[in-house]
Amino acid sequence: MSSAPRIRVVSAEAFRRETPFRFPFRFGIAEVHRAPQAFVRIVIEDASGRQATGWSAEMMVPKWFDKNPDLSPHDNLDQLRTSLDLAMVRALDTPAGTAFDLHHGMEADHHAQCAGHGLGGLIASFGLALVDRAIIDALGRLKGRGAAALVTANMLGIDARTAPDLEGFDLTGFLGSLAVPAEMAIRHTVGLGDALVAEDLGERLNDGLPETLQDVIAAYGHRHFKLKIAGNPEVDCARLVRIAKGIEQFCDGYRVTLDGNEQYRDEEQVLELMWRMAAEPALAILNRRILFLEQPIARAHALSRPIRKLASFVPVEIDESDADMGAFVTARELGYTGISSKSCKGFYRSVLNAARVAKWNAEENAPRYFLSGEDLTTQSGVSVQQDLLLAGLVGVTHVERNGHHFVDGMAGASDAEQGAFLSAHSDIYARRLGRARLDIAQGRLPLGSIASAPGLGVAVEPIWTDMKPLGED
Repeated sequence: MSSAPRIRVVSAEAFRRETPFRFPFRFGIAEVHRAPQAFVRIVIEDASGRQATGWSAEMMVPKWFDKNPDLSPHDNLDQLRTSLDLAMVRALDTPAGTAFDLHHGMEADHHAQCAGHGLGGLIASFGLALVDRAIIDALGRLKGRGAAALVTANMLGIDARTAPDLEGFDLTGFLGSLAVPAEMAIRHTVGLGDALVAEDLGERLNDGLPETLQDVIAAYGHRHFKLKIAGNPEVDCARLVRIAKGIEQFCDGYRVTLDGNEQYRDEEQVLELMWRMAAEPALAILNRRILFLEQPIARAHALSRPIRKLASFVPVEIDESDADMGAFVTARELGYTGISSKSCKGFYRSVLNAARVAKWNAEENAPRYFLSGEDLTTQSGVSVQQDLLLAGLVGVTHVERNGHHFVDGMAGASDAEQGAFLSAHSDIYARRLGRARLDIAQGRLPLGSIASAPGLGVAVEPIWTDMKPLGED
C-alpha cells in the first residue's frame, strides 16, 4: 500500500452535452431518441499540495437504470443527476486517503443516501462511478502514468474491504498480472427496432452511414454481435431466424450474445425460448455460436430463485441486477456464471469482479465464470475510451459498442475538440463525412493510444465552455 499516495478532492463539477440519435435505439420497453451525456471534472490534491484535474463522461440513458413505467424520461434524468450531485458532495466531504480509500469512504454512505431519495443501486452506482473515474484520471495525470500502471502497481490502494469474500485471495498478484491488450473485438448491438435489410427501412436517412445490419457488417467487418430479445419466445425466435440468415450471408465463424433486458417473466419462459431455438433448423449454426445470455429475467425476481435449468442450456449473466458489490456473489449461488463490466456501474466493481472470476475459476470442478464487456451507448471521446481501457484491463476480449452506430460520430463536440481527439488518438478515430468517428476495421479497434495516455485512457481534455452545467436545462 506504500505506493498508493494519499489525496483529497478539492473541487467537483458536472456538465452536460446533448446527444441526438440518428434513429431510435430500442431495448426492452424503451425507445430512446436522444439523451444528455454527463461530464465530470474533479481536482485532487496530494499531501505536498500538488494538484491535478481529471474527468469522466457517461450517457444519461433513460429507462435502463430505473424501468418504472410511471416515470418519464425526464424523471429518469433527474434521478441520475441527483445521484451525481450527491456523489460529488460526498467526495468533497471525504477525508484524504488513497483513491480506493476515497471510494470506500463514499460507497456505503452514498448508496444509503440515494436509497433515502428512493433511488436504486444502479442509479447510486452511476454517480459514484463517474466521481471515481475522474479521481483515478486525475491521479494518473498527477503521477504522469496511465490507469493500467496505477492498477498493476496498486497505486490506487485497492483491497478487499468492499468485497470481503476476496479476503485471503492474492489480490496484489492478480492486479499485477493485468494488462491492456493491443486491440479489442467490437460486438455490434442489434436493437429491437433495427433494420436487418434494406426492405426493413421505411425511408433511408441517406446520411452516408450504415443503416441496416447488412450495412454495418459491410462497413465495419464485425464478427461479434449482441442480439436483443423482447420477452416473447415465439416472436424472438422468428426474429433470430431472420438475424441469423443476415449474418450468415457475410460472416464465417461469428459469435453472438443474447440480451433479454429483463423482459422475460421467469426461468420457465426463457426455457421456452431455448427449446424453440433448439428445435429450429435455421438456428442450428447460431445456437452453436451463442456465448452467453444476458439478464433475461426482471431484476425484481432475477435473484430470488435459482436458474440452474437455464444455465444448463447457456451461460447466464446478470446486468441490471448488478446493483452493488455483493450482487455477483448472490447470483453465483443461483446458477449465474457471468456479470457485465460497465463503466457506469463502477471501475472498482469491474476490477474486483474480475478478481472473483480468477479466484472462482481456480477452484476445483468450478464452472467457467466470466466477465463481459457491455455498453450503455458510450460515446466517442472520454466515455468510450475510459470504458475500452477498463474492459481491456479486466480481461474482456470483445466488448459491445453501439454509440457510434446510433449517434452521428462525435456529435455535440466542437470541431476543435474533435480535431484534438483525431490528433491524440489517431489509431481509433478517423475523419469521415465531416466528423471524428471510431475507426472500426475487421470488427476491431486498437487500444494503443488509450493504454499509453496519462490517466484513464484519454489524452484530450474536453472543452468545458462548450457544455452546460449539469443542472441547467
